[in-house]
Amino acid sequence: MTLRDTEESDGDTVALDPTPFADVVASGLFEAPVLVAGDIATARAVTGVAMMMLPDIGPWLRPGQLIVTSATVLARVSGTAADLLARLDRHEVSGLVVRIDSDDPFPGWPPSDAPVPVLTICDEVVADHRFAPALRDMAAAQVDAVFRADHLRRGLLEIVTAGGGHRALAEGVSRALGGAVLITTPDGRQTCRVGDESDLCRLASTPAVDATGRVRTDSIEGGLGLHRFGDEHVAIAAISANGIDHGRLVLSCRSRALTSADLYLVEQAATVCALVVSRELAVSAIEEKHRANFVRDLLRGRAGEPEQVVVHAQMFGWNLDRPVVVVAVEPDQVPDDAPATPARLPVVERQARAFAGALAGRDSGASVTALGTEFVVLMGENNDTMTLVHELVAQVRGAGGGGRRPFGVGVSRASSSTDDLPALYGQARTALEVGRKISGSWAVTHFDDLGVYRLLSLVEDTDELESFARETLKELTDGTAEAQDMCRTLEVLLATNINIAEAARQLHFHYNTLRYRVAKLEKILGPFTAQPELRLDLSLALKIIAMRGIGS
Repeated sequence: MTLRDTEESDGDTVALDPTPFADVVASGLFEAPVLVAGDIATARAVTGVAMMMLPDIGPWLRPGQLIVTSATVLARVSGTAADLLARLDRHEVSGLVVRIDSDDPFPGWPPSDAPVPVLTICDEVVADHRFAPALRDMAAAQVDAVFRADHLRRGLLEIVTAGGGHRALAEGVSRALGGAVLITTPDGRQTCRVGDESDLCRLASTPAVDATGRVRTDSIEGGLGLHRFGDEHVAIAAISANGIDHGRLVLSCRSRALTSADLYLVEQAATVCALVVSRELAVSAIEEKHRANFVRDLLRGRAGEPEQVVVHAQMFGWNLDRPVVVVAVEPDQVPDDAPATPARLPVVERQARAFAGALAGRDSGASVTALGTEFVVLMGENNDTMTLVHELVAQVRGAGGGGRRPFGVGVSRASSSTDDLPALYGQARTALEVGRKISGSWAVTHFDDLGVYRLLSLVEDTDELESFARETLKELTDGTAEAQDMCRTLEVLLATNINIAEAARQLHFHYNTLRYRVAKLEKILGPFTAQPELRLDLSLALKIIAMRGIGS
């Protein structure tokens, strides 16, 4: 059986109609192939044939490919044969053909088992096969990409050794490869952008970027690799240092189609960007430790006299010689992040950096400090403080997705002196904890908005609070759908001062239906419509179950 006459080469692979693996092996492309692992009968259909001349073949992998390589190349691949084959299987590769041109064994070779078929051959692909010229061109293109990557790395390393940061590197990548360049955080927030503004605007209009300006690192549109959106071509690589994911390097080009070789170059450039990250982390690690220790002492009232505190804060670029508010931010507790390669910074540090970036252009004298399971913001107070806090939350949250962890926010009153900060921190924590219990994820709560919840939060005997709520509301705390529905009815009745007509309108009930419910509630709770004291108890009990999560 012969291959269908529909194959073509795009420079990365010889593409063809889906063809059974056995047909490709029998097509005459290989001289005396030998199956050493896997099962040809269950192999994926072949939709392309590609050469693997580089140990790092990632940018060239496509689903349905048959990869042709040599033992010499495999000997330079990091990891074992099992690791490589598992990676090929994750990319839905059809199989691997290895030319035995070296006696040096690859770790774990030959594989005892394989998720994809592995064949060996003794010679190159058959020279007069119609695929042979395209495969030779592919091999040459990959070798050329190595030399181009080496030239690019040398130029970027010169920028780094001269003290250049991410912007200088982005400009270097843009000059070398053409097009617009973005550097983002792992969740897609842009930290650096270089290129023609019209190119950047076109990129922002593609599905790769959401409405808030984030690169969609959580989805297929903005994930790692090559993407095409109409005439816009995008290559995205991860910036990782010391095994930690620090962001993305994005190249966008309209003037030409980006290839796997371009993605390979972007990935190599990202490794140099990681050097800048490592340098910045090394420089800031000690400073961050001093800042965190100072803020802890400040919030415990052990930082010294106000004058000393103000001067010390100025050393970090913070302005505490003004009324400030304390903002406490804490990520919600959710199951651990799924294992990722590379790993990511702890969520508190990621969110603290996001807030610091969002706040930088709004309050240059503010501080953002990660403290274990939370981070604390000390920012200037003004008439629009809560508006600003909501804007910061919206910017950090973005359009959702990206694995962005929900968090709660508590905001204190304003200080009159740095001596007030420990008490204000307590206010912010109270607002955060109570607001989260009442409103759930993404709650942003000011201490002054807590009302009676402020008093309830001061009761240390929480068992007594819960006992009071259960004794007052009786079976309405059972947690059933009917009990929750009756609690909602009671809540609206109390809010409308037992105005049956208004409560029926808000609840979308018929007037007589609500009168029936009132009678049922009074049978359970007592004659609350006629006893103001009982109504007060019921109102407090409802707030306790909202705050404590009773019956939810």
